[in-house]
Amino acid sequence: QVQLVESGGDLVQPGGSLRLSCAFSGSIFNIYVMGWYRQAPGKQRELVATVTTNSITNYADSVKGRFTISRDNAKNTVYLQMNSLKPEDTAVYSCNARQIVGGIAVYWGQGTQVTVSS
Repeated sequence: QVQLVESGGDLVQPGGSLRLSCAFSGSIFNIYVMGWYRQAPGKQRELVATVTTNSITNYADSVKGRFTISRDNAKNTVYLQMNSLKPEDTAVYSCNARQIVGGIAVYWGQGTQVTVSS
């Protein structure tokens, strides 16, 4: 069974930076597209960024140029580097794994809270 464990969420001032990590276990990491999603209070969950098995990335327009997603296949970990944070980035950030070889399973982590406030 795949498990995703996020870490790195915190309270940060506007303009600050955070790096989120998502540790993957329970299957073969490099058959999954990995992604970060976020959900703010009262809003629907939205895509933040994804990274394919060969590190092709995709970003929501709202975070382009500020956030960077990456994966370390040796460590079974995906990262989200967040710079120039804004109050509107405040949300619960969740890691997502989508299988692309040998199946179509999708898994979610429990989420980590990011709060951007002065």
